[in-house]
Amino acid sequence: MIDDFATWVPLLRLLRLDSGGRAHGQISRGSWSVPTSGQDMSAEFDAVGRVHAALKAGGLGSISFAVESQSPGRLVLHLLDNGPAVEDGLGPYPGSLVLVDGAVPEPWRRLPEPVDAAPAPTADPALLERTLRERLPGAIGATDAEIAAAEARLGIALPAELKALYRVTRWGEDYETAERVSAAVGCELFSLDDLYVADAASRPCPWQFAATEAVSTPPGAAVQGLVGSPGWLAFGDNGGGDRLAIDLTPGPSGHLGQIIMIDHERNIGAGLLAGSLTDMVVNRRRAWRSEGTGEPLVARVNIRALPSIEAAVDPRLEVLGIGVWNGAPLSLAPVMGLPRLRTLTAYPGTLADPLEIAQLTGLEFLRLGVAEWRALLDAGAVPRGLSAAGIEVPGAPDPLPIVALANEILARWGRPQITDTILEGAV
Repeated sequence: MIDDFATWVPLLRLLRLDSGGRAHGQISRGSWSVPTSGQDMSAEFDAVGRVHAALKAGGLGSISFAVESQSPGRLVLHLLDNGPAVEDGLGPYPGSLVLVDGAVPEPWRRLPEPVDAAPAPTADPALLERTLRERLPGAIGATDAEIAAAEARLGIALPAELKALYRVTRWGEDYETAERVSAAVGCELFSLDDLYVADAASRPCPWQFAATEAVSTPPGAAVQGLVGSPGWLAFGDNGGGDRLAIDLTPGPSGHLGQIIMIDHERNIGAGLLAGSLTDMVVNRRRAWRSEGTGEPLVARVNIRALPSIEAAVDPRLEVLGIGVWNGAPLSLAPVMGLPRLRTLTAYPGTLADPLEIAQLTGLEFLRLGVAEWRALLDAGAVPRGLSAAGIEVPGAPDPLPIVALANEILARWGRPQITDTILEGAV
C-alpha cells in the first residue's frame, strides 16, 4: 500500500539523510525524481519499483513526498496527493490549482466562426477513388454499413472524398498491408473505428501552459486559429505524431474539406496541407505551413524580450508574462483597463505592488510567487473571477509551505485540498 511506511523504506535508505536533513521528490508510474546519489541504480530501480506497484494497486498516477530526519535512523514522511483540483507540477510542487470545476482556458472554449466556404476545385471523389484503385489493385475497402456506423458514432456525415477513400482502403492488420496503404494515401491512415473529431477537448494542455496561449484568425487565413474544432475530422498521422484532418470549418480564404495538419508539438492551430483530399493523394502533397495570429495577443516582459510594461500595452492584449527582471520592480498601472487581459504571470519580486492585481478584474489565470500570493491573500485582494491559479517556485525549497499556500488558495474557492499523509518510522 502506498501509505504503508514499509513500502518506502528501501527508497528512504538510499536518501542517506543526516539528523535534521530534508529531501523531497515525486514518483509517477512512468518516471520519478528522487534525490539519491545515483551510485546504485539497481537498488534505486528496485526501491522505486515498490512504490510503482503501490501506485498501480491504489489506482494512483503519481505521488509527491517530503521527508525529514528527526533523529538518526528515524524519519517523518509526508505523502502529498494533489487530488482532483490540482494538476501535476514540476517535482513535488503543486501544478495549477483549478478553482472552478471543469474550467478550461479561453482558447479551449473558442469555437469556429461560421464561414461560407466551398470545396476546392480539385475536390473530385471519383478521381480519388480511381487513383487509389490503381495504386491498390484488388483492395477491398469498407462497406456502406461500416461507413454509416462510423458516421453514427461520430455524429457527423463523412465528406464524399473521405467516403471514397474508405471504400477502397482498409487498415490492414499486417505490416505489409499497412505500408502499401500508407504509400498510396500519403499518411498512416486510421481505421474507421479510429476516426475522431479533433475538437479542443482532444488536445488537452495543463493550465500553466494553456492559459498563456492565444488564438486568432487573420482576415486572409486558410485555417481558423483554434485549438480544435468540431469540424476537424482526424483521419491519419504523418508518422511523426502530427495528425491529418479534413477541415469542415475553414478560415476566410480556405476551402470546405481542405486537409490540415495538427502539429503535435504545438498546443494551438493547424497548418494547411492541401486544398482537398484528392489533391493530397493524387499530387502526393507532403509540405504544410502554419499561419501566425498576426496580432499582439501575448506579451512577455523580461531581460530578453519587451523592456517595459508600457511596451506591452495594446487593447488586444490577452496574456502578460513578466519574467526574470534586473531592473526596479514593475507597476501594472499601464495595463489597467485593458478589455481582453485574462492571464498574468509574474516571476517573484518583479511587481512593485502586488495589490494592483485586484484591479485586473478580467483575469481568469494568475501565477505568482509565494510573497505576492501572501500579500493578496492577507489583503483579501485575490481576484474572484479566477478559474485557475499557479504558484511560481524558483529553486528547490521545502514543498510543505508551498502545499500549505496552495491549500489556502483552494479553500477560498471551496475546492478539494492537497492531502498530506504523515508516516513515521525507522530505516
